[in-house]
Amino acid sequence: MANETLARRYATAVFSLASDAGSVERVGSELQTILDTIHSDPAILRYFTSPVVNRTEKEQTLLQSLNGKVDDIPLHALLLLVRKRRETLLEELVTEYGKIARSARGVEPLVVMTARELSDGDIRALVDRLERTFGKKFEASVTVDPSLIGGVRIAMGDRVIDGSVSGRLEELTRTLFGSN
Repeated sequence: MANETLARRYATAVFSLASDAGSVERVGSELQTILDTIHSDPAILRYFTSPVVNRTEKEQTLLQSLNGKVDDIPLHALLLLVRKRRETLLEELVTEYGKIARSARGVEPLVVMTARELSDGDIRALVDRLERTFGKKFEASVTVDPSLIGGVRIAMGDRVIDGSVSGRLEELTRTLFGSN
């Protein structure tokens, strides 16, 4: 919780700078790319998060690797994390930045899990119906999970709507056998 609060403070500052520069989407995308790159190789991740590696050396490595390739805002946010010995906050910072950016656009995250791949039209129709029903705008991410057997499971924040075959079978089992 403390890390989430601290990451939210950093993300808020980064978002404010990005908003003033008119580059909210670009900064968010570049932060995510930096995070993905660092996490793509265990050796890079160990180097980046190691408390033993000299901070000045890390800063120089990051500057040589990223200068001119990413916007100054995500680069300097990363350098600040290194200077403050808070490299492990990067993932939470990116997550919090995404939440702040979605909120600023008036959009909430929506996770749709399906048993099979859906067409773009089917996904759009489902999202449109949910937006009308709940009076909100959603940004959907879709995952395929064959264990659902059929149907769809939707997560909106802390609310889950389970219309999957496996969910209904679990519900039937609880009803028949009285287990919670």
